[in-house]
Amino acid sequence: GRGFAFRRKQKIERQYRKLLKKGRKVHSQQDSQFTDTYPEHLKHLYLAEEEMLKKRRRAPDDSVLSEEKLNKAVESVKTDGKFKKKTSNQKAKEEYEKIKAERARKKEEAENRKQQREAAQQLYKQKKMEAYKILCKKTKRGQPNLNLQMEFLLQKIQQNT
Repeated sequence: GRGFAFRRKQKIERQYRKLLKKGRKVHSQQDSQFTDTYPEHLKHLYLAEEEMLKKRRRAPDDSVLSEEKLNKAVESVKTDGKFKKKTSNQKAKEEYEKIKAERARKKEEAENRKQQREAAQQLYKQKKMEAYKILCKKTKRGQPNLNLQMEFLLQKIQQNT
């Protein structure tokens, strides 16, 4: 908790507070500079210069807005740094994700092939069973039913042609 990053953070906070304090002092000096102590014959010049300075400043004196600007600047620096170079940890993570996706894809393909093979085997077994039932039919006296066997062979020939 009290390592390098913590000390660095404290240093940045001190610098930021110092800047805010300086900003308040400058604004208070500028505000007190143009008071009603002007000589009457030069008053219009001082007032014109005060308006010109106000136009130049235009930024509100709120410390909240300056904090937001500072945060935006820090974020933009962070995002710029992200796109420059990837750390070894980020590279390793990306490599891991690629490998993981490749393995998942291969596993899915293998599962699809397995399902197709099982479906083909099921169809083959079904046809084989139907043929076996037709060819194994017997007459009342236990003789093979040649009529059904001939019809089966005829169907087979017709399917092949």
